[in-house]
Amino acid sequence: MATPNYGYEKRQRELAKKKKKEEKLKAKAAGRQHQDSDAPEEPGAGSPEAPGDAPAGGDSAAD
Repeated sequence: MATPNYGYEKRQRELAKKKKKEEKLKAKAAGRQHQDSDAPEEPGAGSPEAPGDAPAGGDSAAD
């Protein structure tokens, strides 16, 4: 009867773990890129308009 090759089995488990970890990181990075691409558009477009409109509208209404 052949003896089990524990070193081979361990290596296969390590490779499977490494592959799973890399896939998880890729998925996480893809999700982060999707959020980053959406995030700058909303605050960047909304922030400059609100402060610029409020002082001009408030001054002319007070006069």
